[in-house]
Amino acid sequence: MTRRLPLRDPEAPGELLLYRLGQLYATAGTTVVRVCEGEFGITRREWRMIGWLAEAGPMQPSELALRADLDRARTSRAISSLVAKSLVTRSTHAGDRRLAMVSLNTRGKTLHAQLMPRVVAINRALLDVLSDVDIHSLDRLLTTLQVQAATLLADTDWPKVQRRRGRRAAD
Repeated sequence: MTRRLPLRDPEAPGELLLYRLGQLYATAGTTVVRVCEGEFGITRREWRMIGWLAEAGPMQPSELALRADLDRARTSRAISSLVAKSLVTRSTHAGDRRLAMVSLNTRGKTLHAQLMPRVVAINRALLDVLSDVDIHSLDRLLTTLQVQAATLLADTDWPKVQRRRGRRAAD
């Protein structure tokens, strides 16, 4: 008799992979939120932007939206907030104002240098319960699942959702 694998054949919401990953994200992410908001005065979304800008350097807002996996409207609001907090600089091309570039300024780089080690420490503490072999396996499995999720998304014809109205988009 084969043993039931709850993740493969869930019988309750708590056994769904996405539910379990969401719980992990919410629980572990709360620690990051507390550090970001409580100590540095930025949101987790703003931290995501700062992290990408620190890693990749100046870029157009559309590229930042892609890297941060956010829509352009949320990205624009986060960039505006970071500009208001004097952490990033937004510059436009003299000949075409649509060609904007976003970059970390000195304050943003300093914040990143202070916050990144804190987030890395949270990451390490979370993984401390796993062996090096487990961490390697987890990394490989997450990559495999990400590829599969992207394939499923590309191969489906499910309707898009109009989030503002909470219903399906018109065909």
